[in-house]
Amino acid sequence: MDEITDTESLFEAPPMAEQERMVEAILFASADPVSLGEMTNRLPHGSDAAAALEHLKKRYEGRGVQLARIGDGWAFRTARDLGHLMHKERVQLRKLSRAATETLAIIAYHQPVTRAEIEEIRGVSVSRGTIDQLFDLEWIKFGRRRVTPGRPVTFVVTQGFLDHFGLESARDLPGLRELRAAGLLDNRPPPGAILPDDDEAEEEGQENLFDDDNEGAEA
Repeated sequence: MDEITDTESLFEAPPMAEQERMVEAILFASADPVSLGEMTNRLPHGSDAAAALEHLKKRYEGRGVQLARIGDGWAFRTARDLGHLMHKERVQLRKLSRAATETLAIIAYHQPVTRAEIEEIRGVSVSRGTIDQLFDLEWIKFGRRRVTPGRPVTFVVTQGFLDHFGLESARDLPGLRELRAAGLLDNRPPPGAILPDDDEAEEEGQENLFDDDNEGAEA
């Protein structure tokens, strides 16, 4: 029986085409985005998950379903220009209140941000219900505590938030100028003003983040 040389291996990686098939199967079977590290752990020894993902991404370019990077993970998502075809498949949506919209926008653009900083930017006191609503949607989570007196907790957006709005990272959010043009983040109070509560500051009607018909909180 021939001896195995140094250039041979009992754990030779499968061909790249086969690695692509494996990655494709993993992503289609997963309900949530899969990180590169998790993908590497699932593939056979010696596989190159990063290269397989890049090959697979190119293979799906221009297709109805595309491979997208979402935060630290990867997932298949419907092409953006075909999103209107999915409307009949979506559950009934309700729009966020203005208080929740502004609070979420501030967290996304200023993260990590404390509750006091949110109130300073909005010009109103943030109610417990507003924060709870965003936690219930799993769009925000606690960040690290500030190394300041009282060690206040901070808030950051979640990967679920990025996934919902089709963003790779918070850096892909619309510019602040666009949000101000839409009437958001423009209500700073004059110096020494008393901050009202969210309930008092709510304007008539409700608004949705980024003013998109198919985005909002699930009922």
